[in-house]
Amino acid sequence: MTLIDIAAGPFTFKARFEEVNAPKTCAKFKSLLPYRERIIHVRWSGEGCWIPLGDLDLGLPFENHTSYPAPGQFLLYPGGISETEILLAYGGVQFASKMGQLAGNHFLTVVEGAEDLTALGKMVLWHGAQDIVFKMP
Repeated sequence: MTLIDIAAGPFTFKARFEEVNAPKTCAKFKSLLPYRERIIHVRWSGEGCWIPLGDLDLGLPFENHTSYPAPGQFLLYPGGISETEILLAYGGVQFASKMGQLAGNHFLTVVEGAEDLTALGKMVLWHGAQDIVFKMP
């Protein structure tokens, strides 16, 4: 089991790569580490935060994809009918865009710090974009 450290706003998390079910997505994301960006609140999906990646083509297929991530699950949408993005569910989510329902590759699951996911989501909602950093321990 491979773990990753995530710092988002003032919060820290550990997450597990879903290497068995999303091996290509995990390998591609690992090749981007350390990864720094800003996380903003979702517009369409519910209780989630996202990192918009525009027209970035990561060359990924759909694998282990879902439209209904559980709190603490990260999805990577490889693009197609909407822009490429990373989504983190902190509550109820039906992954969607202005184009309609989407499905993204579930590639990370928070295993430590999940008790702070709602606080992070509300901070992003009410106070705006927060820095987020993914790095190997």
